[in-house]
Amino acid sequence: MTIITHQNNNTKMAEVISENTVIGSIEDGLDILGDLYYQGFDAIILYEKNITPLFFDLKNRMAGEILQKFSNYRMRLSIIGDYGKYERKSVQDFIFESNKTGHVTFVNTLQEALNRFSA
Repeated sequence: MTIITHQNNNTKMAEVISENTVIGSIEDGLDILGDLYYQGFDAIILYEKNITPLFFDLKNRMAGEILQKFSNYRMRLSIIGDYGKYERKSVQDFIFESNKTGHVTFVNTLQEALNRFSA
């Protein structure tokens, strides 16, 4: 796993690059949050391909528990991916509502993630 630091408008962002799953469980989500929080990052950018598909099965509450911790620590999160494959209305509604509040966003490109955090 590699962390690329992006800085803009006093916001320090961590882009997490990996060929492997970075978040495979709730504990993994909490670990990366804690590690990057204590390194002084204000926001984390992850790629959907590095998150277990179970995250997007909202019935198991994995996404809710992880995102609640991000909210508690006031750590912003952006997940880059192609969300058209998630056809369930509940997932689409979850993504829509998350993007509306802006603390956790689901975007298509790195530039979009950087722009949201820099605003």
